[in-house]
Amino acid sequence: MTRVFLIAGEASGDALGAALMTGLKALSPEVRFSGIAGPLMQAEGMTSLFPMDDLSVMGLAEIVPKYPHLRRRLHETVRAVLDRAPDVLVTIDSPDFCLRVAKLVRAANPAIRTVHYVAPSVWAWRPGRAAKMAPFIDQVLALLPFEPPYMEAAGMRCDFVGHPVVAQPQASAAEAAAFRAATLGGMDGPLILVLPGSRKGEVSRLASVFGAAMGRVVARHPGARAVLPAAPAVPGLVRDLVAGWPVPVDVLDPTGLPGPDVAARKRAAFRAADVALAASGTVSLELAAAGTPMVVGYRMAWLTMQIMRRMALVDTVTLVNLVSETRVVPELLGADCEPEALADALDRTLADPGPQLAAERLTMERLGLNGEPPGLRAARAVLDGLAQI
Repeated sequence: MTRVFLIAGEASGDALGAALMTGLKALSPEVRFSGIAGPLMQAEGMTSLFPMDDLSVMGLAEIVPKYPHLRRRLHETVRAVLDRAPDVLVTIDSPDFCLRVAKLVRAANPAIRTVHYVAPSVWAWRPGRAAKMAPFIDQVLALLPFEPPYMEAAGMRCDFVGHPVVAQPQASAAEAAAFRAATLGGMDGPLILVLPGSRKGEVSRLASVFGAAMGRVVARHPGARAVLPAAPAVPGLVRDLVAGWPVPVDVLDPTGLPGPDVAARKRAAFRAADVALAASGTVSLELAAAGTPMVVGYRMAWLTMQIMRRMALVDTVTLVNLVSETRVVPELLGADCEPEALADALDRTLADPGPQLAAERLTMERLGLNGEPPGLRAARAVLDGLAQI
């Protein structure tokens, strides 16, 4: 019987953990789980040590007042791992918490194998993080195909297991067509997907510049319509900020709808759009999976931008560009994220989407599309590390 202790600290980690648990049960039916889980992992049969939401804290201002509580949770988790003495500890993303747990567990009981799921982006910045992990992490499960060499160079085993985006359901052509017809209302388009981010800060910074860019697009394409799937945390803020936009905007508000309906509408919007104007982030992979070309824009505080530029090890932040080894997705970051430049990039993309569509297909192939599900690949890698396959 294989005993696995898993730790997830946020919703994305809960999804990864649930898929991993499904894979482990398929390959090793006698597996037993314990740890910290969200609702998806709990549905797979785990009883959480404490609510996962206790760890879902972001930003210095939010962490400082909760630090004593987080510290108690840290030591409570370490004690639970040591008491259960699992065959393997799998920490899922949330490095500030998870890697501290793994380090303390390794110091107390070196016999417990440690696996960290989601490689830190050492290829982009702070490459020294890999070397700091190596003394207490045995194995890393990577989402991106170019990550293993960075981890292996630091002395850890690293398995590329595929990105979860390749396993996400997509809207059918009929669903996309119906959404498009309802949104355009008889106009000839284009239909533009606007994605200003999921957090209040980034939405507040990007809404005005994205709105001004859309005004320029409408001046060139009078039939244009915009659709904005609001993130669960910001629908009210989004409605307030887009009220004055010079283009009709269909805000998809996730509140008040059953979960499946929200997900289905978002999938339909992603596939129906002709182009997307998106904040930088993993949403670029969701767009690639839907086959929607994009323009990426992002603003942050001036000092933060200067620091990031100096620390960056890559010339693009868009994962489609990185995975496809192209630079076909336009990026307008910092001072370059201006309405006229965004509108021009949207126009160019609408006129010639072919190179982006090819890069998106290549990206999905390289991330594992049509292969073994990422959760099953991750499970196989964990068990192989335990020499049980």
